[in-house]
Amino acid sequence: MARIWLRDPLAVHLGAGADPRLATRGIVIDTQSGTIAELVAMGENPVADEVFDASAHVITPGLINTHHHFYQTLTRAWAPVADLPLFGWLVNLYPVWARLTPRALELATTVAMAELLQSGCTTAADHHYLFPTGMDEAIDIQVDVTRRLGMRAMLTRGSMSLGEDDGGLPPQQTVQDPDVILADSERLVSRYHERSVGAQVQIGLAPCSPFSVTTSLMADSAALATRLDVRLHTHLAETLDEEQFCRERFGLRTVEYLDSVGWLSDRTWLAHGVHFNDDEVAALGRAGTAVAHCPTSNMRLASGIARAVELEDAGVPLGLGVDGSASNDASNMIREVRQALYLQRLRYGTEQVTSARVLDWATTGSAATLGRADIGSIAPGMQADLAMFRLDGLAFSGSHDPIAALVLCGAERADRVMVGGKWRVLDGQVAGLDVEGLIAEHQQAARTLVTAS
Repeated sequence: MARIWLRDPLAVHLGAGADPRLATRGIVIDTQSGTIAELVAMGENPVADEVFDASAHVITPGLINTHHHFYQTLTRAWAPVADLPLFGWLVNLYPVWARLTPRALELATTVAMAELLQSGCTTAADHHYLFPTGMDEAIDIQVDVTRRLGMRAMLTRGSMSLGEDDGGLPPQQTVQDPDVILADSERLVSRYHERSVGAQVQIGLAPCSPFSVTTSLMADSAALATRLDVRLHTHLAETLDEEQFCRERFGLRTVEYLDSVGWLSDRTWLAHGVHFNDDEVAALGRAGTAVAHCPTSNMRLASGIARAVELEDAGVPLGLGVDGSASNDASNMIREVRQALYLQRLRYGTEQVTSARVLDWATTGSAATLGRADIGSIAPGMQADLAMFRLDGLAFSGSHDPIAALVLCGAERADRVMVGGKWRVLDGQVAGLDVEGLIAEHQQAARTLVTAS
């Protein structure tokens, strides 16, 4: 079918600042181009080859996850780290993650992306920085899974080069030679990075963090990203421990360090960004450096509350991320929207942090964070990436405003998800995926990983 009319939805959240009345009667999708053909206002009856009754659905742009570690689905709710802060959590998990195998990564990536799809997410950024022996093609594996499931992904070639022998946090068996890192980064960009509108796979460069990467590799990665015209990603200002590490090792605060290695630019997006002072918030805004806010992870590890509203008001592109499934322990984007609402209301109150605003962080804001202008909102010509949620369960009985109910009553799963005009989730299930078989093999891989000697 060339044109599908999603007719008469309960409500449509078009994106930041758009008038929902433009789509009162729904949305028409051009399935051949994979784009939105038109918005249907009250009284209009468009020409369509197929009509889908959306009267039980709230439609949003496909949610966009700006920070994740797919491999961590293998170490969810692991007892030895369940009650530790970031540094202790990492020190205990690094040796476990160092045993990662190609098949385990493939399973972990599939689980993470399938769970994201079910939660209404259509694009995900993954930060993979572990390349133990035998894992040279980790990003290649993730590309294959992305294409198989039909999602979009920003897959970042992460790295660690500063081991514990040289004053870093990771054990030596998890770090790589900088020349190997840079060469593989260039290979991946050349082979997989798509630059066209509607790109399915993009590659970014992502040294892990100030406490796991040398200053020279940070600077060299920035130079390479500029030459290849790709984006940069790293963890920054997640905890006070990290800030203290930067002060002691570099004599600089985190944002000063970022600037010193050539990262303070609109090419960069940062994971977490919890501990910025007023001057740093302003500097990030002037540079256009983006931030991926990860509320659940920040609560789980007791890292703090990001200054999300002030960052956005200063001009920082602000998106949402679920973070890794060992610090969230879920890969659920619509749940992350609700967590962002409640956590940020603790800092800024109810009037500044509305249901519509946090939905914008997960859509238009997240798209800007990843440097994309073709996804994240519903308008003619945009990619037809949509999430459709039903509000007909007990949890929604008695609710009134559909957009507020989606967030406040706590939606958990999308009923339908479309990526590029193709249905990827139908009746809450990922199309074509043997979920039971996946869970069984993934569970076994998880047990093997944590029990191997």
